[in-house]
Amino acid sequence: MKITLQEIAGLLGGDVIGAADVIISDVRPIEEANEGDITFIVNKKYLAKLKTTKATAILAPPQTAAAGKNLLIVADPYVAFGKLLELFYPLEHGASGVSPDAYIEDGAIVSPEATVFAGVFVSRGAKIEKGVVLYPGVYIGRNVSVGENSILYANVTVYYGCIIGKRVILHSGVVVGADGFGFAAPGLSNTKIPQVGFVQIDDDVEIGANSTIDRATMTKTWIQRNVKIDNLVQIAHNVVIGENSVITAQVGISGSTKLGKSVIVGGQTGMAGWLNIGDNVTIAARSGLHRDIESNQTVGGMPSLPYKQWLKLEACKLKLPEMKKTIEELVKKVESLQEKINKSSSKG
Repeated sequence: MKITLQEIAGLLGGDVIGAADVIISDVRPIEEANEGDITFIVNKKYLAKLKTTKATAILAPPQTAAAGKNLLIVADPYVAFGKLLELFYPLEHGASGVSPDAYIEDGAIVSPEATVFAGVFVSRGAKIEKGVVLYPGVYIGRNVSVGENSILYANVTVYYGCIIGKRVILHSGVVVGADGFGFAAPGLSNTKIPQVGFVQIDDDVEIGANSTIDRATMTKTWIQRNVKIDNLVQIAHNVVIGENSVITAQVGISGSTKLGKSVIVGGQTGMAGWLNIGDNVTIAARSGLHRDIESNQTVGGMPSLPYKQWLKLEACKLKLPEMKKTIEELVKKVESLQEKINKSSSKG
């Protein structure tokens, strides 16, 4: 692709400083960019590279100055960078249509404008809308619905009765709607409680590879609009994740816990069941949550603490060897003083 910097500015809503008619043919990192490339600056630590980069143009935040360089000033260079990648590297899935080597049961409805690869299985009662892409090995259970322009990569499994919204991306190995972990008398009879609910995934959700979303015991497990979930995440039955939330890798959320809107969860965090996490909460990586968290809080640690308190605790941990040595020295001094006192008392 070849496009002028001015045309890119029009697409991104930015302002050009320098030559607007230069031709851009690729997007590359600032250290690797050459003539014809556009690059970007997000972090201040890269500002020094403005002088040495060979890029023809640079996406930059407001108030950036670089003599002799062609700048495209945008409010958020990283967002603009993402849009450019979509422009220069459009994702192509192939022509729409159902492969003769896919298996579509009678009673399933598959749009002729969907793309269904070989090895896909679509069960009766399922509905696959236009623009959907189902890669090889995808299993769609009975009465599942998959909304327009959603992409299910290889070996995704969607159990019966689940609802997938529009523009949803499920990466390879995702399992939606497996039974929630419900057993009576755990450790004794382990009597299984039937899981008769479903999973609802709203529009614009993306779920990373090998993550699992369990079906509800009753009603639904609900992933709301624009939630982004990383790889290797476990979402248990009856969990609700509020819109715009971000869940990073190796997080485990126990049953019936509810997250509000715009919650950010760091990697390897574990949450107990039946918790209520408010809106705009940020949870540091490797935290352990055992209590409700009010809105607009930042927490960390295991068990979780308010963020500043957790940082103080972590700082103390670094001083433990020194503190241990000091305590041992103090104990010896106290013991020595006690001996002197005892000797003085016996003489008296």
